[in-house]
Amino acid sequence: MSYYPEQQQPRRRRRQSFSGLKIRLIMAAGIMLFSVVSYYSSGTVNPVTGEKQLVGGLTPAQEVEIGRSAAYQMIQQHGGITSDSRAGSQMAQLGKRIENALYQRLQRDGIPMPYTFDFHLLADRRAINAFALPGGQIFITEALYNRLTHPGQLVGVLGHEIGHVIERHGVERMAQGGFFQRIAGAAGVAGGGRSSAGLANAALNSIGMSYGRQAELESDRWGVLLTAQAGFDPRAMLGVMDVLDAASGGKGPPEMMSTHPKPANRKAYIQDLFRSVFPDGIPEGLEP
Repeated sequence: MSYYPEQQQPRRRRRQSFSGLKIRLIMAAGIMLFSVVSYYSSGTVNPVTGEKQLVGGLTPAQEVEIGRSAAYQMIQQHGGITSDSRAGSQMAQLGKRIENALYQRLQRDGIPMPYTFDFHLLADRRAINAFALPGGQIFITEALYNRLTHPGQLVGVLGHEIGHVIERHGVERMAQGGFFQRIAGAAGVAGGGRSSAGLANAALNSIGMSYGRQAELESDRWGVLLTAQAGFDPRAMLGVMDVLDAASGGKGPPEMMSTHPKPANRKAYIQDLFRSVFPDGIPEGLEP
């Protein structure tokens, strides 16, 4: 019997390669299965809306701590807190006023206030923005604040951001982000390299850039409700949309290519809200 070791080596390497691929595929399948099961089994009931949401099992108290822990870094990224004490005081007062409006609304429905709100006016004069961290940390940049012409507009912005907190949009993104990170890890295991995981992570980063169209509209509804309950005319929110539209110069990607509805379309949605929320008309005597 003849023996040719040089002919056996390629076969052995092919068997080892196939065995390694099989192990990686099994591991990837296990990671994906665990990710899917853990993500979709983590639903909890929103204490305000009563809807079941996938938030990774986080409680409102944990959301508050997450927001507080991240607030300092967010403040530093935007140049610190404003040096305009008058503007900062106005925002704090109006923030407290709309927070009290929310408290009264929840108390009427027998719902305990699940969050603690803090309102920060940031020194950033370039980025026209407002945002919220989970648990009640609310931020507005000076660049946006200085473009608002009426207190009601500021209240509308604050009400919108409070809406993101109430609807738990931030922690939904966090839970979704953790889910996609695990899926990306599984893709990397299956591919035996970094390319698949890198592409998946790039997609994850693009998903995490904004709340999404539906979330923005949900928060606009809270903006209308809370602005009126705080004693301000909710039509001020239409002026906010004009500010945002002017800031973009009427430009920007087509709405279907953006996670944020265009200000003009949000105006139409807000006007529809006026008719549904106030069927007898917006109450008289509200502040502008």
